Amino acid sequence: MISALRTNRGRLEPIDLKHDPDALGQAIWIDLIEPTDEERSLVSTIFSHPLPETSDVEEIEASSNYFVFEDGFQVNCLFLHRSGENLKNSTVAMLLDEKRLVTLSAREIPIMRLLRMRLQRRTDIIDDPVALVMELHEIKVDELADILEETHRSIESISRQVLDRNNEAELVNALDGLARTEDINAKVRLCLMDGQRDLGFLLRHAHLSPEYAERVRLMLGDIETLLPHNTFLSEKVDFLLNAALGFINLQQNNIIKIFSIAAVVFLPPTLVASIYGMNFRFMPELTWHWGYPLALVLMVLSGIAPYLYFKRKGWL
Repeated sequence: MISALRTNRGRLEPIDLKHDPDALGQAIWIDLIEPTDEERSLVSTIFSHPLPETSDVEEIEASSNYFVFEDGFQVNCLFLHRSGENLKNSTVAMLLDEKRLVTLSAREIPIMRLLRMRLQRRTDIIDDPVALVMELHEIKVDELADILEETHRSIESISRQVLDRNNEAELVNALDGLARTEDINAKVRLCLMDGQRDLGFLLRHAHLSPEYAERVRLMLGDIETLLPHNTFLSEKVDFLLNAALGFINLQQNNIIKIFSIAAVVFLPPTLVASIYGMNFRFMPELTWHWGYPLALVLMVLSGIAPYLYFKRKGWL
C-alpha cells in the first residue's frame, strides 16, 4: 500500500494515485506499507536512492541502522504499536533526500496514520523532510510516555492485588499481569533507547538548523526523563513478582503444615488400631469385657496428646 502527501494551497493534502499517478513527483512524504513491485518501481522513478526490502528492514542489525547519502540519509526506527492484544515493536525505514521523505514498513504503524491526519489539519506548511522525521519522533516519545503512565497504573492495580493476597488464585492472576507488564516495559525501554540513537544520529549527520537542533535536544531530554521511570517500573515489577511468589510459598507451606500435623496427630491412633488389629492367638485384651472401649479411649487420647503439644508450642 502506498500513501503520499503534497502541499497544495497552503496545506498538506493526500495524493489520489489511482487517478493521478504522475502527481507522486510532487509528494513531500511517501509512506509505503509492504509495497508491491509495481509500487516500488513507481517510487523509484522519483526517488534518488534504492529502496530496501521490507524483510531487510526488520532483520537489519542495530549497528547498521544508519546510512548517509550525498543528498540525504536513511535511518531505521523502532515504533511500538498494538498487535492484537499485545504490543509489538516494528521497524520503519526512513529515507530522505532534499525533496521528500520515504517511509517503508512491513505493516501499518498507527503513528504514521496519526501524523498524516494531523498534517492535513494544520495550517502551517511542513515542506522539509527532516521536520517530518522530527514530528514522527515527537509523537513517538509522547506515545511512549503515555504507555509508561498506563503501565504504572496497571502496576499499582496489581500491587493492591498482590498485597491484599486474599487467595492463591488472585496471586496467580497477578503473576500473569506482572509478566505482561514487564514485557511491555521492556519493549518501551528498547524503543526509548532506539529513539536516543536515532536523535543522536540526526544531531550528528542531518545538518540541523539551530531551531531543529534545540527540538532534538528537548526530545533527548524527555527520553532521559522517561528512562529512569522505566527502570523504576521494572524494579517494582521485580519486587511484586518476588512478593507474589513469596506469598504463594507461604500459603502452600501453611497447607503442607496442616497436612503434616494431621498426619502426626493421627499416627498414634493408627498405631493403637494396628496393634489391636493383629491376628495373634494370645492377646489378653481380646477377652476383656472393656477391651474395645479401652482401645477407643486410648486412640482418642493418643491423638489429643500431640495436638495439645503442638498447640502449646504455637505451631497451630
